[in-house]
Amino acid sequence: MKTILVTGAGGMVGSHMVEFLHSKGENVIGTYYKPTTDITEIPKEIKMIECDVRYESTVQKIIQEYKPYKIFHLAAQSYPTVSWERPYETVDININGTIAIFEAVKYIRRNFDESYDPMVVVACSSAEYGETLNHLEDDDIYVKETAELKPLHPYGVSKVGQDLISFQYFMNDNIKCIRARIFNSTGTRKVNDVTSDFTHRAVIAERTNCYELTVGNIKTKRAIMDQRDLVNALILLSDKGTPGDVYNISSEFIYEISDLIKLIEKNIKHELKLIVDPKLLRPTDEKIIVGDITKLKRDTGWKQEISMEQTIADMLNYWRQKW
Repeated sequence: MKTILVTGAGGMVGSHMVEFLHSKGENVIGTYYKPTTDITEIPKEIKMIECDVRYESTVQKIIQEYKPYKIFHLAAQSYPTVSWERPYETVDININGTIAIFEAVKYIRRNFDESYDPMVVVACSSAEYGETLNHLEDDDIYVKETAELKPLHPYGVSKVGQDLISFQYFMNDNIKCIRARIFNSTGTRKVNDVTSDFTHRAVIAERTNCYELTVGNIKTKRAIMDQRDLVNALILLSDKGTPGDVYNISSEFIYEISDLIKLIEKNIKHELKLIVDPKLLRPTDEKIIVGDITKLKRDTGWKQEISMEQTIADMLNYWRQKW
């Protein structure tokens, strides 16, 4: 039976991807290293292998043994703030980890099976656009894949490197790949974003009967998609995307932070007393940025299906079960 490999299966998106593929009857294997989610939640039937993608010999061994026909490369140091503190580590994981995947494919072709021809879907990032996003016209908030890459932190730089090194392997070694530039996503198991933070604290409010929520600027707007829509987009790209090409994956819907709070209040059936913390207020807020997904929809037929109301309900229920 053909195998699918998902690196970074200890993360929010990767853990859901292995679960989804397994539910569809796929023979899926996940790798993890210092997981950011509770991997005990993943069904035990799914084979999980500890693997630091910086060590090419380990990556090579796994790919050589299972010869996956699809590789979803999601393993990464994915926090921009951490990248300032640990730039060497960030670049090492994100760029060298990607090189290890492609070099493993080359090694197998050269030494064992010259016909080995997997599709490698690489999880890149909207952070690659960086400063370019700040110079879009006010009436044009949709950034196209052709926009100039001007990352503003080591994480963004590492994702540009990951993106372009993948393209290089496609051009020079004919290894099929898709470069997916992913915008904001959230869902169960997510941490360190506004939706996960608010839903988590709302459940604490339920349990303690203290319905207060500390906030910053709740008029800020963000384009956010559910991780299930993201997983679906990545899988569709592996089947229908043009090899070597780059695709934005982004929500088409924009939400004001206050709207997220209203959806939470509706679910918990209680009003939250909002306490503004001056430390959470910024002199200026980031511009609303949405990825132009014309190419994604054209080539794959993808559409956003999960409502924010459903996302928030599922996240609240997740935290209730974890409490």
